[in-house]
Amino acid sequence: MIQITSQKTFHLSTEKTSYLFRALPCGKLEQLYYGRKIPACEEYTFLYDKHAAGYSNTTVYDKKDHLSLDHIRLDYSEFGKGDYRLPAMQVQAENGNFNCDFKFLDAKVTDTKPELAGLPSSYGASQTLTVIMEDKALCAQLHLFYTVFENCNVITRSARLINNGEKTIKIHSLMSMQIDLPAGDYTMISFDGAWIRERYQHERKLTAGECSIGSICGTSSNRHNPFFAIRKGDCNEQAGECWGINLVYSGNHIGRVEVAPHGMVRVQNGINPFEFEWALAPGQSFDAPESVLTYSHEGLNGMSRNMHAFVKEHIVRGEWKHKERPIVVNNWEATYFQFTEKKILAIAKEGARLGAELFVLDDGWFGKRDDATSSLGDWYPDLSKLPEGITGVAKKVEALGMKFGLWIEPEMVNHESRLYREHPDWLLGEPGRPQCHGRNQFVLDYSKPEVVKGIGDMIAKVLREAPVSYIKWDMNRSMSEVFSKGRDAAFQGEVFHRHMLGIYSLYERLITEFPDILFESCASGGARFDPGMLYYAPQTWTSDNTDAVERLRIQYGTSVV
Repeated sequence: MIQITSQKTFHLSTEKTSYLFRALPCGKLEQLYYGRKIPACEEYTFLYDKHAAGYSNTTVYDKKDHLSLDHIRLDYSEFGKGDYRLPAMQVQAENGNFNCDFKFLDAKVTDTKPELAGLPSSYGASQTLTVIMEDKALCAQLHLFYTVFENCNVITRSARLINNGEKTIKIHSLMSMQIDLPAGDYTMISFDGAWIRERYQHERKLTAGECSIGSICGTSSNRHNPFFAIRKGDCNEQAGECWGINLVYSGNHIGRVEVAPHGMVRVQNGINPFEFEWALAPGQSFDAPESVLTYSHEGLNGMSRNMHAFVKEHIVRGEWKHKERPIVVNNWEATYFQFTEKKILAIAKEGARLGAELFVLDDGWFGKRDDATSSLGDWYPDLSKLPEGITGVAKKVEALGMKFGLWIEPEMVNHESRLYREHPDWLLGEPGRPQCHGRNQFVLDYSKPEVVKGIGDMIAKVLREAPVSYIKWDMNRSMSEVFSKGRDAAFQGEVFHRHMLGIYSLYERLITEFPDILFESCASGGARFDPGMLYYAPQTWTSDNTDAVERLRIQYGTSVV
């Protein structure tokens, strides 16, 4: 599945696709081909492009070969050596220099794939190619990972930057992947929207310049889903060429396409560089999230089949991977915050009579939560509503022949709460400035380990004491005032990403301790619908909009990937 020739050409093949690039004599990686499967050869000179460039304003990188990087399809790029397209990485040395020059050093093939520190990633791979690039002046290495999933025609990519020097390096951008497609007639397909109209399909004809989708909300968002596709020519549902690109990440992301002056098309995705700055100290490394690539010559439907197979078999995991999901009855619209145990059991009894298999107790079971203004963060049962706590009501629901589930929103806090009174420093926001809220909610700072542990301890206590079979994990507002109290200025550019790593670590803790629980992710409907979430929560709330007709477009867009 992965071939390395004597000319340092790399051929990654799946059941139906081939991905080829090579290390040029100067050390740069040239993208050769990503498309329909071709036979393995010892030489691939028939794929080589001419590199001649001899007119004004050309920057010559290698005098011997007269290379202009701006005219070459590159597999990964940086800025400073004459490639004026969007760089895949932007790093800054301690002396302020932004220019870097990574060159091929080595490559190896393994039957296992590397773990990405603190990040969700795919599993069950066939083989992984690791290409090692080095910038000697920067004293840094760049490891590029290419993992082959043969049966579903997917290749995943990621990048790791390692500081081998004695001075700190600042990362301003590190894209998860880059491919440069040859000049052609392309259309970008994205899935955009807002609350109650998530993932509507939109198409943009690619022409000169940049086209991008992304999020700076702190979530993958309902504005622009991380997935996008590139359709070539007259590709339709059943025939034609297309490429699908996704990102195993749930925070700020960007997917961008640039049509260069010479017609080549650069495609990248990764963490959104907006307000991102990461200090990479000597001896440290930084991992970009995993990017997911697939190619289909069988139209958009073929691309969808590839992505469906990949998510089902190599992202979703655990007890519920292949289980049929239970039929749910939820008390929210029936009671909102005003309920008693007697009312809850009456709803559960009627649900059981109608064939429901799982009763979910929604918002209002904790603290003194009688309306939306209080108690988020106080994850202990309200005994005035539930005299025997969650344990008592859960056992009574199970006695009806149903499983019991619980709603939580662990990333938020109300000012009117015990948690806020005890830990005002646990909230995001700069002291001395008024803070925005959404639904009377403020965002906890999950970049702080003590927040992850504190919230985790409260929720784990409830789950240990009660027979809970399902958790609906909600997240009902976008992030604002992203500032971590008590941290210095240099840390603030890391908060968005470290916050997301904190969310992932809490998920990992809970699913490890409670592997039988079905976790469903929800973010004000479908505002965090991405492979990163599906890695932890194998069920996702698609949208708060349940109108049958309006749901058609939402379901269609969601089903593409």
